Amino acid sequence: MATPNVTQEEQAMEARAVARHVRVTPMKARRVVDLIRGKQAVEAVTALQFAPQAASDPVRKVLQSAIANARFLADQNATPFNERDLVVAEAYVDEGPTMKRFRPRAQGRASRINKRTSHITVVVQNSPKQAEKKNGGTR
Repeated sequence: MATPNVTQEEQAMEARAVARHVRVTPMKARRVVDLIRGKQAVEAVTALQFAPQAASDPVRKVLQSAIANARFLADQNATPFNERDLVVAEAYVDEGPTMKRFRPRAQGRASRINKRTSHITVVVQNSPKQAEKKNGGTR
């Protein structure tokens, strides 16, 4: 809950985006998400664009969606918006439902194959430097 003497402009703007049931294993997606956590949003998009991992594409799309959501919130609140001020505040991957499939094996047996899915969440907000400048900074 915001303190009453702080205006909306001084309060940190936060936007989130979630992609559910993405066909990437959570462990592989977490490797990619760890690359962008805490970075500036524009730098994180560039890093994901050139990352060799296959999971970087869905993570990049979620990050771009979070940036677009922040732009929409800024337009809705009639506040100035600069994409370069956004920082990836939170980025995490939760495990989604697992699809179970069976593959035939030797001597009439069958083995189970787990096709795992992920829920990717990215939260962007204004950089802390921006908030410190408005509040006078702290020691």
